[in-house]
Amino acid sequence: MIVAIDGASGTGKSTVSKLLAQQFKLSYIDTGAIYRSVALVVQEKKIELNDEKRLSSLCLSLPLRFEFVDGVNRVFLDKRDISEDIRVPEMSMLASKVSALPVVRASLLDMQRRLAKINKNGAILDGRDIGTVVFPNADIKIYLTASNQVRAERRYLELRSKGMDVDPKTILEQTIQRDKQDSERAIAPLKKAADAIEIDTDGLNIEQVKQKVADIITQRG
Repeated sequence: MIVAIDGASGTGKSTVSKLLAQQFKLSYIDTGAIYRSVALVVQEKKIELNDEKRLSSLCLSLPLRFEFVDGVNRVFLDKRDISEDIRVPEMSMLASKVSALPVVRASLLDMQRRLAKINKNGAILDGRDIGTVVFPNADIKIYLTASNQVRAERRYLELRSKGMDVDPKTILEQTIQRDKQDSERAIAPLKKAADAIEIDTDGLNIEQVKQKVADIITQRG
């Protein structure tokens, strides 16, 4: 079973997907983390975004893996845990730019599909184009939404909980800017699949959103 959960940043898709993966014993593939990981290496190796040869080589050889450690999904680049490094605001913006590059998306498409098929039970993938591009024939497609203000507030609280000194106004501006970049890119833009079930998460906590999606999986599974 393949479950595709799409939506903009701050809609709760990653948190909900992790919980559902554990509940239904599915693999969890955080596609956003994949693009963030590429962005991190691009920044560290100072790779220009117009250098298609190096970008392609990087994506095809990226030693990336996901592993649950003490119940938490961690992201490893070879043996290095980069889970926190890829979650800072500037990496979010760079990941948005990197993910808009055709060479990057094409190079990572097979990786996402391969990772989703490792678990015999199936997988839950969250992102912005899972139901439209990565798995257009997914068994279940969910599209999560929330207002700009609510999403920015969630992101602000998340970063503050990690000890980061962030400004609410800046976070809101970055949220809106990333939406614009993701929705207007020419390749695999953020959008709802025609057959996806939309859930507005404004006013709902994570448990309530998880239950709504769990009910859909149970009914269709």
